[in-house]
Amino acid sequence: MIYLIIALAIAARFIPHMPNFAPVTALAIFSAVYLPKKQAVAIPLAARLVSDIFLGFFQWPLMVAVYASHLIGVLFGLWIKRTKNYRWIKIVGSSLGASIIFFAVTNFAFFYPYYSHNIAGIIHSYINALPFLRGTVLGDLSYTTALFGSYELARYLLRQKAKNLLPQNSA
Repeated sequence: MIYLIIALAIAARFIPHMPNFAPVTALAIFSAVYLPKKQAVAIPLAARLVSDIFLGFFQWPLMVAVYASHLIGVLFGLWIKRTKNYRWIKIVGSSLGASIIFFAVTNFAFFYPYYSHNIAGIIHSYINALPFLRGTVLGDLSYTTALFGSYELARYLLRQKAKNLLPQNSA
């Protein structure tokens, strides 16, 4: 079931969407909560790599920043997993935190080749990138909610089905 949800999230990268509205960071968080560490790292990176082969790559410094930023989602997921408490506030907070870090890291990498190398250039880079932040936050929140929500719903439905299949006490 986890792998089906992951496959659907990867496929979502190919659906037309607003800029930066993508499932990769949410996939990183989700994978880290439910899978072993090696798979949690490999799955979002592989999803990004495979989709980038078809959708196109950026310049290398930006690509390094993008891939590294997705791994921040894995760290957030490991934190959620370690706390043994999957409260929605932690999941939503992790999604928002990963979005902000992704924005900060990738736009700092983007500023270097395209903007003047001073504080004004950095500020200009971040201001110009604000429209992309909306897509990042909305995508991460939407996909994180969809991944965790669909998994928890499926678990609930399976428990209900199993409960109904058990023989009832006829006392």
